[in-house]
Amino acid sequence: MERSVNVTVVYYSSTGTIHRIATEIAETAEKAGAEVRLVKAAELAPRAAVESRQAWADHLAATEDVPLASVEDVLWADAVLFGTPTRFGNISAQLKQFIDTLGPVWFQGRLVHKVYSAFTSGGSTHGGMETTLVSIYNMVCHFGGIIVPPGLNENPYGTSHVLGSDNKPVGEVALQSARVQAERVVRVARALKEV
Repeated sequence: MERSVNVTVVYYSSTGTIHRIATEIAETAEKAGAEVRLVKAAELAPRAAVESRQAWADHLAATEDVPLASVEDVLWADAVLFGTPTRFGNISAQLKQFIDTLGPVWFQGRLVHKVYSAFTSGGSTHGGMETTLVSIYNMVCHFGGIIVPPGLNENPYGTSHVLGSDNKPVGEVALQSARVQAERVVRVARALKEV
C-alpha cells in the first residue's frame, strides 16, 4: 500500500499565470494520491496599484476563495512547491514575505527533510526565470530541504512560462511540465517517507 503524502502548493500570482500552473500542479498531485493544500501568499501591493491594471484586479477578485498561506501549511506538508512570477530575476515580494515568516520554524529545525520544488513565469525567455528558481532553492538549502526539480524538461529547474509582450496564456508545454514536476515531487516524497 502506498503511503499518504501531504503536498502544499504555495504561490503568488498577480494576473493568473502562476495560479493556473499552481492549480495544474495541485490537481496532478491529487491524482497521484497526495493530500493537497493550494494556498496563496497575501497581496502586499496597495489597492491603487492593483486597480491600475484590470487583469490584476480581476484575478485578485476571482481568487478570493483561495486560502492564504500559513506556516502550518508548510509544517503539515511532506512536500512544498513554491510558485512566483519572476521580479527582476528574483522572487515576488509577496512570496518572499511569506517565506520570511518561516524563520522561527526554520530555527527550530522543522523545515528539514521535506521535499521542495518551484515554478515561475516571466515576460521574456531570458527574463530571469532560472535565477528566480535558483533563489528559491538557495533558501531550501538553508531549510535543510531536499530539492526535487522536474529534471529533463523545458526548464530543468522548474516549470516556467514565458508570457511575452502579448501576455500569452499558459500552454500545453508548461502544463505538461507542471504535471511531470508534480508527479515527481509526490513520487520522491512518498519514497522518502518509506525510508
